[in-house]
This record gives sequence, C-alpha cells and structure tokens, in this order.
Amino acid sequence: MFFSGQSVSQIGTWMQRTGVSWVVYTMTHSAFMLGVTVFAMQFPSFIFSLYGGIIADRYDRYKILLITQTASMIQAALLAALVLTGHSTVWWLLSLSIILGIINAFDVPARQPMVHEMINNKDDLPNAMALNAAMVNIARLIGPALSGIILQRFGGGICFLLNGVSFIAVIISLLLMKMPAHTPPQTKKKITSDLVEGFAYLKNTPSIGVILLMLTLASLLVLPYNTLLPVFAKVVYRGDAATFGYINSFIGLGAIIGTIGLASLKSGTNLKKILLANTTIMGVSLVLFAFTHYFWLAMFFATICGLGTMAQTTICITIIQVDGDKNMRGRVMSFVAMAYFGMLPLGSLIIGAISQQIGAPYTLAGEGILGVIIALAFAKFLRKDKLNKNDPSPLEQAEELAIEKI
Repeated sequence: MFFSGQSVSQIGTWMQRTGVSWVVYTMTHSAFMLGVTVFAMQFPSFIFSLYGGIIADRYDRYKILLITQTASMIQAALLAALVLTGHSTVWWLLSLSIILGIINAFDVPARQPMVHEMINNKDDLPNAMALNAAMVNIARLIGPALSGIILQRFGGGICFLLNGVSFIAVIISLLLMKMPAHTPPQTKKKITSDLVEGFAYLKNTPSIGVILLMLTLASLLVLPYNTLLPVFAKVVYRGDAATFGYINSFIGLGAIIGTIGLASLKSGTNLKKILLANTTIMGVSLVLFAFTHYFWLAMFFATICGLGTMAQTTICITIIQVDGDKNMRGRVMSFVAMAYFGMLPLGSLIIGAISQQIGAPYTLAGEGILGVIIALAFAKFLRKDKLNKNDPSPLEQAEELAIEKI
C-alpha cells in the first residue's frame, strides 16, 4: 500500500518540479533564476530539517506523514489555482516553493525511517531501500515526460493540479495501513540536547559521518546539474517543454536501472565500493553530456548519468539506515536532508551564476570534473570493507600521504 500510494504521488511531484522550473525559465529566460527557483524549493528544508528530525524521533512518524502529505496537496492546489486564474508571477511561484521546502523538512525525516519500520527481516532492508528508490526513479522517468507533454498542450496549471490530485492516492494508502503502535521515548530532552547528541553521534560513527560528508560535497558541487537542464532543452537542443521532460526522463531511466541492480544485490555486498564507482561514472558522463550536441547520443549519456546519480542518495541513505542506531534515525535523516537540501540549493545558485558567465556546457563539464575529483578523494576510504571508529578522515589520510611523499 505504501509503495502504490507513494508511486502515484511521486509521479505528480516530479511533474510539478519539472513544471515549476520550466515556467520560471520561460518567464525569465535566466539561468540564474533557475538557480533561485531550486534554492527556494530546497533551502527551507535545510533550515528546518534538524528540527524535523527531532520531531520524527519524538512523535509518531505515521501521523507526521499524514500531515505533511495533506499540506503538500494544499500547496499544489494553491499553485494550480494561481496559474489557472492568471495571477501567477515568478515571486508567487518562489513563495509557494518555499512553503513546500518547509513541509519537506518534516516529511523526509519521518518518511524514510518508516520504510525501516515496515520491514520485519532487517536483512531485507537494503533491498527494500533500493525498491523504495526505484519507486522514486520510476516516477522520475514518467513524471517529467508527462509534465513536458501537459506543459506543451495544457500549460502549467493543469500540471500542478494533477500533482494535487495525486496526493489523494498516498493519503488513502496511508489511512489503510496498519502500522505498529508508536512508543514515545521515555525521556524527552531539550531540543538543544537532542541536536548536540546527534552531532556527537555522527562524530563517533565514521561509517555514517564520512558518507554524509561525501553526500554534502556532491550535493554542493555536482548534483545541481539539474538546474541547467532547461537551458540545454531550449538553447542547446532548440526544443520545448517536451524536450525538457525527455531529458529528465532519460536521467530517471538510468536511475531505475541502477536501483534495480542495487535491489538485486546479495546481502553483505560492499555498498561503499558501488558508491565510489557510481560517483566516477556520474562525473565522466556529465562531461560527455555537456559537449554532445546530437540529442539522442546525449540522451545515452544522460541515462548513464542517472545511473551514477542514483548512488548519491539511494546508497548513502541505505548505508545510513543500516548502520544507524534506531533511536537516532530521525536525526540522522535530518542531517541527510541538511546535506542534500542545504547544499543543493546553494550549489544551484552558484551554478546558475557561473552559467550566466561561461555558458551551460562548460559549467556542466566543470561539475563532472569535480565529481571525479570527489570520487578520487574518498577512494581509499570507500574501498575499505569496514569503517572503524578510529579510522582517519579523508582529510587526515591526505595529510598522511603528503607527509609520506615528503
């Protein structure tokens, strides 16, 4: 029930995400404003995600999810109403995107640990997380393609309206589910104490802390490549909204291939080595995509890029969920949300500004090169079968290597 309801809702979410970026770009024709749009959608999640993680650890995650999904439906309905009545402006779109970012700050830390709670045999957790990611990536394949067609024929208002309707499916599926009774923590600490405890946990658990650091760097320097896709669709390939949808869909196709492969892995597979390989693949494919002007060859590289991109969130979250302590999962997921929703919008602003100066292809190629550099920087650390508490950080390893060479 969770899988079916979320599948419908995620398709609508990707339709809206694609639609907002396209509508803003057609209004402004500015790569920088694309960066501002992503910033508005995701930076509020960075600001409130730590608090969202504490709420997810203290209260019933099932009820939190019901509230956040209902709030998301209302946000989509307001967005649709503004566009359909002709009252939409860029600043209204950005304002409603900020509201959605705040909702997601409470939704993500509650939704991801719920997958863990639904699994009886914890050995199945990596496969369940991969299937959950496959659900998101199938939506990423279907949603943008539908969005491109609907944007071209009916406009953004219908696109946003359909997203609002899609939340009905997830709300019904949640109401039909029977989750274990929530057991509140025996002692409730001050919020500041919970935050300090969360940071201390990361510091003392390198197997999670290092993965989180890698996700942070990738989210800031590489993953914001999505910001420039409308520019490639309209300027480089001289296309329309449908072209933009196809690019996103081919990236989603690659992500689906990756998640199916991840779901089929045997228990005990070293996910850190797969993360290393996929990060390298993502970087190389971005460089090739940036300088390929033949559309269908570029779509091949977009598919490979989607396969590599999948690892940055899916594998990172899986490792964190497997290694994380039960009572810390909400807060740890809030740190993941901070790393992703905090760095990605900042990176989008930077990428949008740089693209205005040197163009989208060179900017995208630079992101790909940085992706390869990140993979090389963490290579030695990720090749280990197990990360121990006293293992040196990547920075300390680099210092030791430099001392050895001297």
